Amino acid sequence: MATPASTASGVTRYTTVAIILHWMIALGILTLIAMGLVMDHLTLDPMRVFQLYQLHKSIGISVMFLIALRIGWRLTHTAPPLPADMPAREKKGAHLAHLALYGLQVALPLSGWAMVSVSVLGIPTVLFGTLPWPDLPVLSTLSDKAPVEAALKGFHHWAAWGLLGLIILHVAAALRHRFVLHDTVMSQMLPGAGRSFPSRQKGETP
Repeated sequence: MATPASTASGVTRYTTVAIILHWMIALGILTLIAMGLVMDHLTLDPMRVFQLYQLHKSIGISVMFLIALRIGWRLTHTAPPLPADMPAREKKGAHLAHLALYGLQVALPLSGWAMVSVSVLGIPTVLFGTLPWPDLPVLSTLSDKAPVEAALKGFHHWAAWGLLGLIILHVAAALRHRFVLHDTVMSQMLPGAGRSFPSRQKGETP
């Protein structure tokens, strides 16, 4: 496995590719969540709703590819280790949270694609108004699509809320590492963070 990137001071960091993918995916997911809230809770002109759904699908498929790249990169490149003095239960919790984040990031675009494929309306997906995107096999040919579409819609809805909750937890944990624990965890994923934040020694007040 390749070694992770490091700063001039010798602090281990994520690679540049991993950092770029992380922030592109984060921006895409937050955009998708915001669009989902708008489509679900605001009364809009039908044509505007149609345009938002098409854009939502286009961004969702794009994010799906970015996530696939991110997972592939993660599997072939070593991530920076968590602080050595971090309690074992917190390390385990961090690993489980990351697995859940990856799982939902995969499940959400796939469930959205499946939902579109089984839609009773049968509206074709054209990515960014240019590239036709196919439906998933089998789902598009079901004789009774309505119950399957409803189940997928419910899953997609609640998975999005679950992902938002994990993102909030993820951000809170990163801020805790930076402003409470004063370690290097947050700086490992910050673009352009060429050096780590100074660590606070035991017994030292912030």
